[in-house]
Amino acid sequence: MKELKGRVAAVTGAASGIGRALALNLAAEGCHLAIADVNVAGLNETAEKAGSSGVRITTHIVDVAKREQVKRYADETVKAHGAVHLVINNAGVTILGPLEDISYEEFEWLMGVNLWGVIYGCKEFLPYLRQQDAAHIVNVSSVNSIFTNPGNGPYCTAKFAVRGFTETLVQELSGTRVKVSCVHPGGIKTDIVTNARFLESSNAFLTREEGVAIFNRAMAKTTADKAARIIIAGIKKDRQRIMVGPDAYVLDWLKRLFPVGLQKLAGSRMILERMKKKAGLTSS
Repeated sequence: MKELKGRVAAVTGAASGIGRALALNLAAEGCHLAIADVNVAGLNETAEKAGSSGVRITTHIVDVAKREQVKRYADETVKAHGAVHLVINNAGVTILGPLEDISYEEFEWLMGVNLWGVIYGCKEFLPYLRQQDAAHIVNVSSVNSIFTNPGNGPYCTAKFAVRGFTETLVQELSGTRVKVSCVHPGGIKTDIVTNARFLESSNAFLTREEGVAIFNRAMAKTTADKAARIIIAGIKKDRQRIMVGPDAYVLDWLKRLFPVGLQKLAGSRMILERMKKKAGLTSS
């Protein structure tokens, strides 16, 4: 979809982070917006910021883990805007803690947002997208769909599943007017770890403070605005795979070269201690 001006984009998780940055950058391109989140205040703030671009914006309070709410979102978007051309399934959450100690309820909560939210978003919007002369689905996965790290199991599980779902959708929609992209961000400067659910456990790999500090100081190297601009550039080029951030490229390359070795390295306590030191959490 080379031209975004005058198109209509539906973006989930738009109250903050990459979702907000996508909304603002799409609005700057002249793209009308139907933005969704559960955070009412944050969503309204995004709408206010994007409104200066002069595009038409509607806000939708949507829990993407609930199919009926996503269906209503799709219907309301088309009713308000007359069409929808671009759907970005971006909403995401995380839980940090050992898999053994994470409850089924916590697992279901994360999978509801990170996986089922993507599935619902694709299936409920797809009939409307098929009606357009050009359309695009963008599902935000992660570098954690390429490699895993301990203490982040539910998130990795969901993101691997998003990747599998999206790559299958690419195959099935090949030759149609609906293009599909899977996005793999590396460390992005957002509040996803700050807002994460941390499991207090004797087996926990990190405390909340350590996890936030390591992510913010040692891992989050790409701004949300930069991430959004990379994603939009990928949409314009109909890229099926969009890597975001230099770390994403490096980790993808390392995984290809050392499929087992990288996993061992990522799970190494020595690496964790080095990251703590880099974040200023241990004495030198």
